[in-house]
Amino acid sequence: MNILLWILQVLLAMLFLFAGGFKLVMPMNVLAAQAAQPGQVALPALFLKFIGLCELLGGLGLILPGVFKRNQQLVPLAALGLLILMIGAVVVTFIPGGIKAAIFPLVVTLLLAFVAYGRWRLAPLGSRIK
Repeated sequence: MNILLWILQVLLAMLFLFAGGFKLVMPMNVLAAQAAQPGQVALPALFLKFIGLCELLGGLGLILPGVFKRNQQLVPLAALGLLILMIGAVVVTFIPGGIKAAIFPLVVTLLLAFVAYGRWRLAPLGSRIK
């Protein structure tokens, strides 16, 4: 179980580090233009920058506490924080695009829920469960 959770943590961290870094690096006017496309829920560019920062920090929080073996209880908290962001992403993509558009954020949300539960109850970091 520990190996499966580590694989999911690394994959999810890469996803959120890329997505968050992309939102932070992209200029505000380009970000606002992409967010204001027809058929999408328009979000302010500054709010998208904030979401990018949260994604970046959450991605780091999925990996760094386990790697450095310090404050390992932060891993499930990082997964829960990202889960809250992804619930918003599911809603924002479901409203204009329906269930087809919301499948990817829903799957990521379920994977984050599994990581949070797994690191909280099934195989907490720092334990010797094999």
